[in-house]
Amino acid sequence: MTLRWLITGCSSGLGLALARAAADAGHRVLATARRPSALDPLAAAHPARVVAARLDVRDADQCAAAVRLAVDGFGGLDVLVNNAGCGLFGTVEETSDEELRDQLEALVVGPWRLARLVMPLMRAQGSGHILNVSSIAGRTGFPGLAGYITAKHALEGLTQALATEAAPFGIRVTALEPGPFTTSFGAKAAETRARIPAYEEITRQTREGVQGLADDPSLGRPAEFAELVLRVVAAPPADTPVRIPVGGPAHATIAAVEDAARQELRQARALSTT
Repeated sequence: MTLRWLITGCSSGLGLALARAAADAGHRVLATARRPSALDPLAAAHPARVVAARLDVRDADQCAAAVRLAVDGFGGLDVLVNNAGCGLFGTVEETSDEELRDQLEALVVGPWRLARLVMPLMRAQGSGHILNVSSIAGRTGFPGLAGYITAKHALEGLTQALATEAAPFGIRVTALEPGPFTTSFGAKAAETRARIPAYEEITRQTREGVQGLADDPSLGRPAEFAELVLRVVAAPPADTPVRIPVGGPAHATIAAVEDAARQELRQARALSTT
């Protein structure tokens, strides 16, 4: 069955791999990026299936225009993938209000806005799938990416709330939680303007790990992420959980997080009961 997709953040990494895989599978794809020229090779390889468009998810007018383009070109939408994102190295103390707002605009407000725009279309047709690309960072915390982690936790909350609201209309909502993949995410992540030397050693491991993603041959490849997303979209609704860890390290990390949460709950119960 040919589906109509809108995917954000397709210039590289996970988004580009997914747009390519969806087109290869015979679907029609509106692939978007802040620099649409980066999508020229993808569109040229799939001229009948891929439409490239400019989209900065922080721009409300561009979001509305992208959805209109999908409706005009495809006649509607079946799958929205909120993948676009950006990272910011910095602790809570180092992150300014402006820098935090930018993270939230890109990672929470943009996906929320696009979901709001496509929901009427999906409700009218009685089907659809909204996938929000979260992260293992949406389930836990570690020092040095405070704004990013905060935004991913909020994206998980958005996903869970929307899933309960959309299900009666036959619409699935899923949070994809990738672990580390070989992408340029770390190399492209910005730095907070404020740098406090006291945090250098505390955040060093996080910074070095994230910045080394693209060069680590042991990590998963974006094409593997794309294959999983296609399986998730094709799966029966009853077999689709709301939150899906992606990649072996993600499953192991989240299992450890869940174990720690149960221990924390036991400690809290002991402290709060008399």
